[in-house]
Amino acid sequence: MDSSALQLCSNLVPASYLMLGDDALKSVSNVIKDILDHQKLPTDGIDENLIEALLTQLSWLDSNNSLSVCGAGEREGRVFSKLVARRHFHLAHGVGRSGDVTAVQPKAAGSSIMNQLCTKLMLHIIQESGVRSAKSCIIVPMATGMTLMLTFLTLRSLRPKALYIIWPRIDQKSCFKSMISAGFIPLIVENKLEGDELRTDVEGIKGEIERVGADAILCIHTTTSCFAPRVPDRLEEIAKLCKEQHIPHIVNNAYGLQSSKCTHLLEQAARVGRVDAFVQSCDKNLMVPVGGAILASFDKSTNDDFLTKIAATYAGRASATPAIDLLITALELGVNGWKDLLRKRKANFIYLKEELKKVAAKHGEQVLETPHNPISMVMTLSTLIGSNEDQKSRVTELGSMLFTRKVSGARVVPIGAKKTIENFEFLGFGSHCNSYPHPYVTVAAAVGMTQGECDVIVKRIDKSFADLKKRLSRSPRDETAESSCKDAP
Repeated sequence: MDSSALQLCSNLVPASYLMLGDDALKSVSNVIKDILDHQKLPTDGIDENLIEALLTQLSWLDSNNSLSVCGAGEREGRVFSKLVARRHFHLAHGVGRSGDVTAVQPKAAGSSIMNQLCTKLMLHIIQESGVRSAKSCIIVPMATGMTLMLTFLTLRSLRPKALYIIWPRIDQKSCFKSMISAGFIPLIVENKLEGDELRTDVEGIKGEIERVGADAILCIHTTTSCFAPRVPDRLEEIAKLCKEQHIPHIVNNAYGLQSSKCTHLLEQAARVGRVDAFVQSCDKNLMVPVGGAILASFDKSTNDDFLTKIAATYAGRASATPAIDLLITALELGVNGWKDLLRKRKANFIYLKEELKKVAAKHGEQVLETPHNPISMVMTLSTLIGSNEDQKSRVTELGSMLFTRKVSGARVVPIGAKKTIENFEFLGFGSHCNSYPHPYVTVAAAVGMTQGECDVIVKRIDKSFADLKKRLSRSPRDETAESSCKDAP
């Protein structure tokens, strides 16, 4: 209802009441106008009712919500379930067109505005997080691994002779499979152990370039956010190398947007060398359901830039769900809300690490020194080592105990675990190297975590460790006797 429609109610209620109502309508309208005008995050988050009003008004611009629509095609935004329609705010056309995931749709003006606006807000979030020089981004309705694969497939057309992707090892299956599924051969560069940390072997990367030749390399695929004791790659050195050798550089920044250290690495790498694109997960950074990624670049958006080529590689129309979720979350957070989340995450990292150190000392273990990893931390499990096979079963048993006690996301890593992925065998899988000297458990202080959760995690690790060591300290004779007593009538 606008002001002119409100005036028609003058014979229904007193004019003074209408003036108050008109002021309320104008205040809502001004908030929406401000968002559409500036196309940036509001300083403070806005009320969810205003966000819902914006989405509702945008949905009215789509043809399927017209009162006089008569669809003659096979895809006309028809939705059988009213519950499903409400879940998506009646934005049923998706985003993009068959040839471009970012293209606007003639019969879905509202959905197109929503997607374009969300893209602008995501670029603002990236810049506010520390990547100030980022110039463009696109929202891809696939998680990080599939978005990396789409990026590699786009590079294929630009480097048709390339067969290989140089990849400093990180033991995470989806980023590895993204290269295999795109049809390329990973050249795995093992990390170097420096103190407790696993760091990038830049000389090893240079050796691979020399061995196969720069023209045969599609790109160097680096990583920022990762599980300790691995730490972010040496992005600046690699970016310089990529610039010198004219090799594309793709960065997996999966959950690095929440870390000022990771965003600083990206900013510096782009300043001194070459970074073609960096990918971040929507759910891991912005706490929305799984299913989307933000692909960003330091190049301005043009008809011929790299992100535009990636958008045109996407086959078919795309789901609008990730963009809707991101738009709602970004508007509800605002700049101050987002920065507050980042501040709390950093404080929780310090707190969790100090509390974990107390548990480690109690059990004769240690929290390893991994100062270059700003999100994840490691506690050794060395007191569980017996024979090699005993070590593996004991460490994995601790992992099972933590899982059954509702500690999700903690990873326990024994020494010497083996894993085969697409005919590539990894020794020491999970530890990012062939022979890390300790078994360990790793936990992360991620965005959205509370100090109360930190306390519960530490308490349950402490209790699980104590219970396991108590059971292991019993002799086989004690366990047999205890079992006999239980079986006795």
